[in-house]
Amino acid sequence: MRPAMSGSATSSRKSPAFRQPRYIALEGPIRVGKSTLAKILAERLHARRIFDVEDNPFLTEFYEEKPGAAFRSQMYFLLERHARLRELRPEDRASAVVSDFVFEKDKIFAYINLNNEELRLYERYHQLLAGNLRAPDLVIYLQASPEVLRQRIARKSHAEESSISPQYLEAVVRAYEHFFFHYSASDLLVVNTSEIDFVERDADLQQLLRRLQEPVKGTQYYLPLGS
Repeated sequence: MRPAMSGSATSSRKSPAFRQPRYIALEGPIRVGKSTLAKILAERLHARRIFDVEDNPFLTEFYEEKPGAAFRSQMYFLLERHARLRELRPEDRASAVVSDFVFEKDKIFAYINLNNEELRLYERYHQLLAGNLRAPDLVIYLQASPEVLRQRIARKSHAEESSISPQYLEAVVRAYEHFFFHYSASDLLVVNTSEIDFVERDADLQQLLRRLQEPVKGTQYYLPLGS
């Protein structure tokens, strides 16, 4: 972990004030709260919001484990996510942007869901598309244990989500942990949400928002105390 850098004031000049990152991306497994936090940050920063894909027409077949559905579903996600992030132009750098996802996360699910032949073809498309996308200034990775995520999924009672097996959910959590352990493309704040629920409890939300008013350099970890 790289520690935060702290400037020292001199008699002639003060340290520069903290400047909010202009392009923030939220990440984390299902029901960790990333869409809720993205909505709140976008409203506070008067930022443009980039939504993740929720209308994948192949997702139902994927949950039903129909042959070929995993590849079709993954390719749809890849192309749609790329199209949404491609809307960011160089001239937009002065404007605030909050995204529900980072493009690289698409690989997390590809490596879980695709067989070797499908993965080789997927990799070729991913490599072609990834090179022309702008990296976020800050990524906020929201963690939670599989047990906590299962509780939140059960509370929401979505039919498709309730069909997710404990084994698959655990595989997703492990894959996210591995991916962000090696992530270095942007400044990264890792937030463990297992002991808090900022979606349901305002005190937890305010605690997290206060931390986001402080700078992040390199990779830093935030372990909030529950209410």
